[in-house]
Amino acid sequence: MKKTFSELSLECLAIGSLPHNNLEKAMELVNENFKTIPFWPQLAKINKNEDMIVQFLDNMPSFFVDGEKTYLETESDKFFEDIEEFFADYEEIISDINCDEIEKYAIKSSLAFPKLLEIIKDTKPKFAKGQVVGPFTLATTLVDKSGKCAFYDDTLSDIILKTLTIKALWQIKQIKLANSETVPIIFIDEPTLSQLGTSAFISVSEENIIEILRTLSDAIKQNGALSAIHCCGKCNWSLPIKAGVDIINFDAYSYSENLSLYSEELKPFLENGGKIAWGLIPTLDAEALTKINLENLVIVFEKALNYLTKKGIDEKIIIGNSIITPSCGAGSLNEELANKAMRLTRELSDCLKERYYDI
Repeated sequence: MKKTFSELSLECLAIGSLPHNNLEKAMELVNENFKTIPFWPQLAKINKNEDMIVQFLDNMPSFFVDGEKTYLETESDKFFEDIEEFFADYEEIISDINCDEIEKYAIKSSLAFPKLLEIIKDTKPKFAKGQVVGPFTLATTLVDKSGKCAFYDDTLSDIILKTLTIKALWQIKQIKLANSETVPIIFIDEPTLSQLGTSAFISVSEENIIEILRTLSDAIKQNGALSAIHCCGKCNWSLPIKAGVDIINFDAYSYSENLSLYSEELKPFLENGGKIAWGLIPTLDAEALTKINLENLVIVFEKALNYLTKKGIDEKIIIGNSIITPSCGAGSLNEELANKAMRLTRELSDCLKERYYDI
């Protein structure tokens, strides 16, 4: 008799971007391969504002565009006009996700998000995936007028965190309106976490990162969604675990041994229902993706699994709390390879269910 794990066990989902320049083809790919957890892809080849950074900046106070230059500042008359209203809106939204104020901060540049809502209404999936750029990544990407990193300005860093929290809650509201029974999964895309501890961020404290991630994750979870962290490089995975996220997602094709370094934190995380989303399909390596097949990917997964079982984590607990994904977004690939990556993600999910659900 097959063992029943959680509803997410060995399910598949995808990460962020697709290279398609046709919306309908992109959403057909989503609908075909991710029926349990559909997602909205970022389609920067159709609209440059679908970039993972730009997409979440609408109505953020302090954000200014001057020709080709973008920057943040807290000294302009417009900032002082906007900031009081923004903080009042934030408090209203945090206390009631269904308030009218949240619509001011809608994600307007996504062609795919309305299509995702149509899929949710029609198919009523168990889950649906959304995403925001991570607050650490965004705050270390944006600069003030003098070129200083926004992360080191307490006011700007707070505005960025609150803006992204609202953007996450807006997605949750829209998904729930499309189907009240669908559970949103909101990914926090934090590629810059892989640079913590390097000379670029030597002064950044781990406690600060944990607190920022916890604030966003808690808001997501308190509103009926699951929170996830995606980082496609090596990462100190104890930080998002301590921040209380539900799912950690990483490039398991390249860095599965790195994850095992955090087995002490992973064991209780998994035992308490935390999930590992294994990024097994190599979207960051076009040459590898061209050559790889399903049988290869099963071997990659078993090797990754073995790193953790050798550290004393029970295989059944790992399998029961595993999700299958590509290693990262597919936006840098050509359409043919992106299609292959999405298909392989689904096929690997199906294959592993058949293999492990009998344990």
